[in-house]
Amino acid sequence: MFSNKPKESVAAPLNIGPAPIPKRVVRSGAVPSIVSPELTVTGTLNTSGDMQIDGILEGDVRSVGLVIGERAEVHGEIRAEDVTVRGKVIGRIYARKVLLCATSHVEGDILQESFAVETGAFFEGTCRRSENPLGDDPKKAVSKQPAQHSSQTGLVLTSPQTT
Repeated sequence: MFSNKPKESVAAPLNIGPAPIPKRVVRSGAVPSIVSPELTVTGTLNTSGDMQIDGILEGDVRSVGLVIGERAEVHGEIRAEDVTVRGKVIGRIYARKVLLCATSHVEGDILQESFAVETGAFFEGTCRRSENPLGDDPKKAVSKQPAQHSSQTGLVLTSPQTT
């Protein structure tokens, strides 16, 4: 019942408080909206703040700041002040600042004020600088060519203009 073993001293844990959280500037004063990896959204997403997409979006997105995660896919038009692409985008991007990370795959045109591409990024399309990329009319960016309608797919196809 009794033991002759000396008592082990246990050091009291130091109470130094929680670890500091790195500060991230959130433009709207709230946490960013997140589309989680297991979520597929069809439609248009609009926010007056920041957004992170880690799932699949079949539609357009409008936000202040936008991050496309490594496994995310966006099939549609993007309009944001600041866009960071780590995943896949099929569609046009209109932004003041665009960063294509090494893991990104972008197929579409980009209209931007500032543009950076990391080594390893995939980009197929045109890139054009604009003083006001968010104010430009997207219809003006599309060439004014006669449209042909395909009844099988429902897509609108443009034909090359002949002179």
